Amino acid sequence: MSSSAAPSPSHDDHEKHDHEGGAPDPCAGPARGLWSVDEHLADILATVSPLEPIELQLLDAQGCVLVEDVTVPVALPPFDNSSMDGYAVRVADVSGATEEFPAVLTVIGDVAAGAGGLPEVGPGQAARIMTGAPLPPGAEAVVPVEWTDGGTGGGAATGMTAASAAPEGAGGEVRVHRSAEAGAHVRRAGSDVRAGELALAAGTVLGPPQIGLLAAIGRGTVKVRPRPRVVVLSTGSELVQPGEPLGEGQIHDSNSFALAAAARDAGALAYRVGAVADDAESLRATIEDQLIRADLLVTTGGVSVGAYDVVKEALTADGQVDFRKLAMQPGKPQGFGAIGAEQIPLLALPGNPVSSYVSFELFVRPAIRALMGVEDLHRPTVRAVLAADEALPSPAGRRQFLRGTYDRAAGSVTPVGGAGSHLIAALAHADCLLVVPEDTETVEPGAELEVVLLG
Repeated sequence: MSSSAAPSPSHDDHEKHDHEGGAPDPCAGPARGLWSVDEHLADILATVSPLEPIELQLLDAQGCVLVEDVTVPVALPPFDNSSMDGYAVRVADVSGATEEFPAVLTVIGDVAAGAGGLPEVGPGQAARIMTGAPLPPGAEAVVPVEWTDGGTGGGAATGMTAASAAPEGAGGEVRVHRSAEAGAHVRRAGSDVRAGELALAAGTVLGPPQIGLLAAIGRGTVKVRPRPRVVVLSTGSELVQPGEPLGEGQIHDSNSFALAAAARDAGALAYRVGAVADDAESLRATIEDQLIRADLLVTTGGVSVGAYDVVKEALTADGQVDFRKLAMQPGKPQGFGAIGAEQIPLLALPGNPVSSYVSFELFVRPAIRALMGVEDLHRPTVRAVLAADEALPSPAGRRQFLRGTYDRAAGSVTPVGGAGSHLIAALAHADCLLVVPEDTETVEPGAELEVVLLG
C-alpha cells in the first residue's frame, strides 16, 4: 500500500513479489478469474460518462471541451485597417514616387486605433495612421513611415514622434519616397473570418488560441464540459509528507503527488489529500468527506492481500467496489467501482510507485478524458525497435509494461531501469512504456514493440 520509492514489506507485498522477477504467482490463472487489461479498461469506460455541460467564463473554460458549434457574429477584422504605422494615401497621389522625386502630400490629421470621426483623404492629401486603425474614407493604401520623411523634410524616417510630444506632426507636409498599390498594408474586413462562418466546432478542446478567438468574436462565455474534479489520496501509516523528517520505518508519500500531477496533465482539476493511516474507518470517513468535490476518486495502496490493506477492507463490505487481479505487470491488483449517492467512480490503484503510475496511465487517464468528453482517450502509440544489450524476459500470460526512452529519429526504444515496481528513479527518466504482449516471454534486441509515448 506504500506510495514511496521504497515500499514497506507489509504493503502490497503480494504485488511486489509477483512483479519484480520472482517466481510466478501459483494462484494466477483462469481459476482465479484474472482480468485482462482490455477487459478492466472496458469496464471502467462503460461506467464513466461525460460530465454535463455548463456555461463558463472564457478563462475558466481553458482546457475544457466545447459542446456547441460557435459561429462568427461579426467579421474579423470588422473593418479595413492598417497593418503598419504610416500614412493613408490615394494610389494616384504616390504613383511613381521616388527618393529623388518624392510625392509631397498635405497631412490632414491622425487616425489612431479605436478612432472615430475619420477624416476624408482627398487628392493630394494623406492622414497619419497607426497600426490597427481604420482606413479613412478616400484612402486606398498605407505607405509605411519608413517610406517617407515622417514630415520632417529630411531623409527616410525611422518612426513617428509620439502625438503627445509633437501634436504638430498631424499636420504639415509629408514626402513619400515609394509608390503603393491599392490595398497595400491594409487588412481587409473579413480577411480572417467572415460573419456566419464556423469559428470553432463542437468537440474542440479550448487552448489559448481558441480562447483568444472566442474573445475576438465577442464571446464572453461558452458552453463546455467542465474539467473533471479528481481527488487523489494515498494510504499507509508509514507515509510522511515531503519536507517533514522521517522517523523509523517511515517513507515520504510520493504517489499522491505523482498522481495529482498526472491528473492535471490529463486535463483534470486535481485535489491531493494527505496520506490516510491504515485504519478502515478513517479511510471511509475521508472518502465520504471528499465525495462532495469529486467527479472521480483515485486511491493508491491497500488493494492487495496484506493484513493492513485497508482500501480493500474499507470498500469491499458494501459491494460497491470490485477488487480484481489483472493479467499485467506491474499493477496486478486493481479496484474499481462507484460509491456514494451520486455513484462517483473510484479507481483503487496499487501502492508501489511504478505500479501506481502505470495503472494511472492505462486506466485513470482514459477515464478522465472520457469525463471531459474528448474523442482521443489514450496516449499516442508507435512501433519501435528494441535497443538493448540482452533479451528482455516477460512473465507468461501477463502484459508487461516496462519503462523506456524513445528515439524518434532512430525509431528505437531503450529500457530504463528494471522491472521492479518500486523503481521510481528509473520512471522519472522514462518518456515511454514498452508493451510486451501476454504471449511473449522473451523479447530479443532488434525486435519491434508497441510503445506508449508519455511526453
